Amino acid sequence: MPRYMHLSIYDEDRMEKIMAAMAAKARRDILRLVNENSYSVTEIARLLNMPTSTAAFHINHLQAADLIHVQTKSAQHGSSKIISRKLDELNISYVPDYDSHSVMTTVMDIPIGSFTDCQAAPSCGMATESNIIENDDVPAVFFSPARLGAQIIWFSAGYLEYRLPNYVLRDKEPVGLSFSLEICSEAPNYRMNWESDITFWVNGREICTWTSPGDFGGHRGQLNPEWWADSATQYGLLKTIRINSRGVYLDENKVSALTLTELAIDEGEYFTLRIGIKPDAVNVGGLNLFGEKFGNYQQNIIVKLSYQDK
Repeated sequence: MPRYMHLSIYDEDRMEKIMAAMAAKARRDILRLVNENSYSVTEIARLLNMPTSTAAFHINHLQAADLIHVQTKSAQHGSSKIISRKLDELNISYVPDYDSHSVMTTVMDIPIGSFTDCQAAPSCGMATESNIIENDDVPAVFFSPARLGAQIIWFSAGYLEYRLPNYVLRDKEPVGLSFSLEICSEAPNYRMNWESDITFWVNGREICTWTSPGDFGGHRGQLNPEWWADSATQYGLLKTIRINSRGVYLDENKVSALTLTELAIDEGEYFTLRIGIKPDAVNVGGLNLFGEKFGNYQQNIIVKLSYQDK
């Protein structure tokens, strides 16, 4: 499945990193090279006729800009880094996430196992980087402290809910909220055509529903540990939901007129994010949620909260 990066032209830090990474022809040559295959640093240096140290320098720039995937593999004499493609498309949005230019942003990296409430119906389970947590298809496992180490979570029906701190909003006005995560449907083993209506809520308000087209497998997720079965779910799609004064955006598409003000995320000590399947959904196809060590995207749930002085 295609892998996208969505970038706002108003996100100066990310724009600078990506534009700098793409500015050098040598780095664009590396991106073209890994488009169809993966290579070690030494192989890239040989194929592009440059010193290994130079290749490593350019690869570091591409990795810092999140444009490539770098995986360390054990080798006969130590270890080697394998470089592979991370993106199929890079999309730049010219629509601002907020109206003010004096905006501050806090980024929260939320481990997928740190949920504070849940319901899970079989087939269901969780796994860390090294093993299945307790037993498959036992919903009570979701209340185990071991859930905090989860790197993949799956269930056929139910939800996960996370509490997110809002202390940075004291005497501040929230102007933008976004969260991104790797996710897909949940079928027995995997099934490419298995639709699931996955809904997102903030503070109990329904934000949007995304219909996942399938539970993806057939080739291994780039980050999956070796023990994970080839016959199981392998990867998901990276989805981004943004809420601001204009409405709710799923990736770059406006899907609701609900505004951030209506969600009252600055009240109390926290706000909640819920991800799940409504009991009356047209497509009750479950979900798989991926952490930073499973799937194709090296990230947990990334929450960005933008705010300004009142």
